[in-house]
Amino acid sequence: MKKKILFLCLLFSWVGVFAQKPMEGVWMGKLNLGPQSLTIVLHVNSDAQGKVECTLDSPDQGAKGIAVETDYCSSDSISVSLASLALSYQGKLKGDEIVGTFTQGQPFPLTLKRGEEKLNRPQNPVAPYPYKTEEVTFNNVTDNATLVGTLSYPIGYKKGQTPVVLMVTGSGQENRDEEIFDHKPFLVIADYLARHGIATLRYDDRGFGKSTGGDVEHATTLDFMRDAMSGVEFLRRSKLFGKVGVLGHSEGGSIAFMLGAKGKVDFVISMAGVGVKGDTALTAQTNKILELTGQSMRFSTYQYRMNAIIKRSPWLNFFIDYDPSADISKTLCPVMAINGNRDIQVISSLNLTGIKARLKNNPKNVIKEYPSLNHLFQHCKTGNVLEYRMIEETISPEVLEDITRFIKQ
Repeated sequence: MKKKILFLCLLFSWVGVFAQKPMEGVWMGKLNLGPQSLTIVLHVNSDAQGKVECTLDSPDQGAKGIAVETDYCSSDSISVSLASLALSYQGKLKGDEIVGTFTQGQPFPLTLKRGEEKLNRPQNPVAPYPYKTEEVTFNNVTDNATLVGTLSYPIGYKKGQTPVVLMVTGSGQENRDEEIFDHKPFLVIADYLARHGIATLRYDDRGFGKSTGGDVEHATTLDFMRDAMSGVEFLRRSKLFGKVGVLGHSEGGSIAFMLGAKGKVDFVISMAGVGVKGDTALTAQTNKILELTGQSMRFSTYQYRMNAIIKRSPWLNFFIDYDPSADISKTLCPVMAINGNRDIQVISSLNLTGIKARLKNNPKNVIKEYPSLNHLFQHCKTGNVLEYRMIEETISPEVLEDITRFIKQ
């Protein structure tokens, strides 16, 4: 009798393992949120003992591998939840689809199909390249940060004559390619410039990728500026290039003007850089996003200041109080400041106008707004952040051409 019971227990345990197999794998669906949709990916895996573990991705928001609680998983049904975000999903297998309901605040129907989207990134260059690249290291001694990046020597490189551009990423820790949603804007720019006779140095942000050291938690834009300045000084000391400029995107644009004001660079390229006080820029950003999502409420600069105090974020506190006016007006080298008119993160009509008003007259300056481009300088429909991932273009060819023309002048 004991042998029979043992046999039945083993049988049921194996049935449980095999029963879960139909649910295993990667499942993807689109959550319809009215004016926009959100891609949801569910990963269902089981270990050798048959225990099911699930994770969620929200690739449109750049979130991957979110561990969720597997409430139950059978041969044809699944339920997962995440208490910290008050979300859950319950679904039933019907053919090759899981038909169910995603709940966060309110329920939404969500059908998941097996497999993941294959995203096309036609502008991403593929090695081997027709130019030389070299991994280099430079140090910000003041902040004890070691920065590691890629130095690209262009086609037609001439020692001591070829111009070089230091590339500075936007806010948040990013790698040297400024990678987001499989887009690699800085790699695309560096490749284009290298094919047109211009050298570049792009680097992983402090404490990210191969770069080490430097306080990240309490760092502000000023600290990141010192990282960039160390890169400029490294290029100067090398004596390998002619003019040394800086190209900054978003927060990197502010850093570019900080370096310009200190007379550290020979030219500045600000891509979607902020041209007004931080609280004004953030308020305009938030209200634009609310407008796009059809909401009537509006934020004030006062509310941003209260949020900063509550969050105790050194970076946010600095950004809110920072007024770039002085740095912009002290930048006397040639400046290229560009923005897309559908940028909802750095509003062009506000920030580009602010930069133009504060720059000293220089016939070599280029101030340009591009129609139909978003914060990443992609052609887009609305500029909504959720569009970034689904757009195949990484950066407008016109922008690449204009940057090259400006540097070569």
